[in-house]
Amino acid sequence: MPHYQIRGSVPHKRHTQFRKPDGGLYSEQLFSTEGFSNDYSLLYHIHPPTQIIHTDEPVNIMPRVAEEKMLKHRSFEGFHIKPQQDYLQSRKAVLVNNDCHIVLAAPQESMNGYFFKNADADEMIFVHEGSGRLITQYGQLTFAYGDYLVIPRGTIYRIEFDGADNRLFIVESFSPIRYPRRYQGRYGQLLEHSPFCERDIRTPEWFEAIDEAGDFLIKVKKKGMLYGLHYAHHPFDVAGWDGCCYPFAFSIHDFEPITGRVHQPPPVHQTFEANNFVVCSFCPRLYDYHPQAIPAPYNHSNIDSDEVLYYVDGDFMSRKNVTRGMITLHPAGIPHGPHPGAVEKSIGKKETAELAVMVDTFHPLQLTQEALEIENQGYTMSWAE
Repeated sequence: MPHYQIRGSVPHKRHTQFRKPDGGLYSEQLFSTEGFSNDYSLLYHIHPPTQIIHTDEPVNIMPRVAEEKMLKHRSFEGFHIKPQQDYLQSRKAVLVNNDCHIVLAAPQESMNGYFFKNADADEMIFVHEGSGRLITQYGQLTFAYGDYLVIPRGTIYRIEFDGADNRLFIVESFSPIRYPRRYQGRYGQLLEHSPFCERDIRTPEWFEAIDEAGDFLIKVKKKGMLYGLHYAHHPFDVAGWDGCCYPFAFSIHDFEPITGRVHQPPPVHQTFEANNFVVCSFCPRLYDYHPQAIPAPYNHSNIDSDEVLYYVDGDFMSRKNVTRGMITLHPAGIPHGPHPGAVEKSIGKKETAELAVMVDTFHPLQLTQEALEIENQGYTMSWAE
């Protein structure tokens, strides 16, 4: 992200001598998700971040694709994903393609005894239920219901949950997750017409470096495998950092909906973008105020993208029988729109309390075995009722 931050102690000039109180040199590390060509940060470690003392045998965690091609509307009960104690084991990919993986998780315990690094993908974790702290080399972010946590690829992190009831909606992106370009000025500032601004972005709260020697396990995900790397020093031994590449939090409750006299199209709800997909937030808002407005969305052809809607809370006027945590998938190639009766029912309504996260992918999604196990059968025929 393009907004410069600085935490802890850093030298006056980058790539110069920066000495510890004992006279030794701090180890400088450049952190970037796009080589030397875009946003980056510089971290200053007490010990070199390269001292691996042991490795474990890798474990295959590749998603189990069950349907590579399909052309019908689908619906899934996200809360039917069973809770599991371990954070990583609880993560179940349900919809996947070469641009992103859409994952559901219901972890019951904090990440005890290990750290995690996704070497393949930026992560966007939406917190549906639960609260806690995301702890990284950059500091910590406190999170709660409704927070998006955006974690750059390669960030080492640990999550501490406050309780056992946690529900997460996760998007793993194989390209950087960014603010929509049209919301930004020439030099990166969020513009006046953006539905959120820099004041709404929460950056890491700094804590003192952890200088501990021992055996510290970092589980690293890369190309469908999970590797165990044991390091000689605590990974959060950072005395300071600065730059523009770091994890941040943004609450869906701070998204300011854009409304109009007639129904506004989905791009007004856009929150983040990456290569070949976008993320949108549907939030409580006033309905359209033209005297003959139809608040329900119009039918649309859905030719260019697969539409995934994750229902969080509230009453959805365009859908029947919606439950918390439900996912609908409307694939490219079939028109879709409100359920029968929803259009008439919406007329005259003044506002909605719905809350949802939408992911539109520009390439088709594949269904995993985990998705089939939580599917609502017959959803594709629900428009014929």
